[in-house]
Amino acid sequence: MLYISETGDMNMEFINKICKLITKFFPLWVVIFSLLAFLYPAPLMGMGGWITYLLGLIMLGMGLTMTPNDFRLVFTRPKEVFYGVVLRFCIMPFVAFAVSKLMGLSPMLAAGLILVGCCPSGTASNVMSLLAKGDTALSVTISSVNTILAPILTPYLFLLLAGTLIPVDAVALLLDIIKIVIVPIALGLLLRAVSTKLVEKLIHVVPVVSVLAIVLTIAIVVALNATKMATVAFIAFAAVFFHNACGLGLGYGASRVLGVNKRKSRSIAFEIGMENSGLAVALAIAHLDPIAAIPGAIFSVWHNLSGSLLAGYFASHDTEADGIDKK
Repeated sequence: MLYISETGDMNMEFINKICKLITKFFPLWVVIFSLLAFLYPAPLMGMGGWITYLLGLIMLGMGLTMTPNDFRLVFTRPKEVFYGVVLRFCIMPFVAFAVSKLMGLSPMLAAGLILVGCCPSGTASNVMSLLAKGDTALSVTISSVNTILAPILTPYLFLLLAGTLIPVDAVALLLDIIKIVIVPIALGLLLRAVSTKLVEKLIHVVPVVSVLAIVLTIAIVVALNATKMATVAFIAFAAVFFHNACGLGLGYGASRVLGVNKRKSRSIAFEIGMENSGLAVALAIAHLDPIAAIPGAIFSVWHNLSGSLLAGYFASHDTEADGIDKK
């Protein structure tokens, strides 16, 4: 019996190591499989219908990992959460609109960039906050609140800004966000409430499933748009680069101006600069044109790279961990 127990422990330890390996190198997998999808799109071309279900799976995982503690900071540190949420929905949509105008993007490409800006922050922001030695609890809370508010704010902001460029069905967007985001999260919360012990046993696998689902989603989107991406790659990448850079920079700078300390400002920066671009892609494919999904596809790859680089910079210049800089 002892031998079986030790073997079981060793197997679990091996599985945990594999899980950590997969999640740790998440940006690398995104780049590798996106490049493969661009070069060899054929195997993934028929999988466009999977995107909605993959995003639902990611949101289900988010619901399974959410607890009441994720919202505790709303009541204990409301000012910082408020800043993160307000800055999120004020900066990124309007920066996307400004970048689209300044760069003269086509209406559909501009709509795709604006849609990325109107979506809530992505779950990868929590990972980057952790790597950057930021306030991960604050990051998780802001992500959770942003996601819950998305069904209302995303369609409204998209209608306000992109409605000047293309026809927008805000009600259809709202219903799709509820279906793709809110319902799976609610189901995850319900499963955790009624099967707590089972969920806790499987919880270490959830991030891996989410990572695999995100990587496959991005690869499918890249494959579907491989031909068109080649024709608009430079202008689309430039727009995404400036959009993301402004989000990260303004998120950090605005937080500091508002009196938030460096550690928390790092987390707010990632919450603003990193989007749920997979949701933007799904909505663009369902309601707009495949070309409108290109900014989301590029953003999905780029923000993981830029986020990783910025997280590494923050971590290497960290002084707050030693209590040297609390301001």
